[in-house]
Amino acid sequence: MPIAVILDRPQNPANIGTVVRAMKNMGFSDLRLVTPAPFERADLLRYAHRCDDLVAALTIHPTLDDALTDATYVVGTAALVHPGRPYRTDVRNLAVDLTERAASGRVALVFGTEADGLDRAALDRCHLVASLPVNPDYPALNLAQSVLIFLHELRLATIDEPSLVAEQESVLASQGELTQLFVLTEALLYEIDYFRYSPESVLRDLRQV
Repeated sequence: MPIAVILDRPQNPANIGTVVRAMKNMGFSDLRLVTPAPFERADLLRYAHRCDDLVAALTIHPTLDDALTDATYVVGTAALVHPGRPYRTDVRNLAVDLTERAASGRVALVFGTEADGLDRAALDRCHLVASLPVNPDYPALNLAQSVLIFLHELRLATIDEPSLVAEQESVLASQGELTQLFVLTEALLYEIDYFRYSPESVLRDLRQV
């Protein structure tokens, strides 16, 4: 299934290793790291036993945009509600929807730093923000736990509806193409002197549209 797990600026190699193990458990293999803290790939295998293939295949990216280039649908994960953004907590139903979307393009699940989660710039790249329905008095999960639960739901959706994973010709714009669109849009808006207030706010509204 074309689903990528993206860790944005992970700080603890132990967490990266346990994410690798969770992905192997659930049958996923596309792991992308955005400017992670320094680590040796061999160290990850202390937490990801017999996961040499996934550790060898993981990719490291200088920016989140680079990691998202081929994605057609992006879900950011968060422990808290972010007002004004599309938001879901019905993860079991969401998993079915994402499995359907993965039949026509790559879906990306983005997880933020262990301490602070996804920042505003990262959330601007997401079509949707999703939270796990946990105890509201203690919503923060360990990074690998969060990845494992999301992937477990996706695996259940695949088992329940195996026909959904059939490959179809993609007709959706990738994040790389959308990034080019936004860059060109910003340049053109500057050229016509469109901005009357914060360009960042205007472009954020355009992204949401």
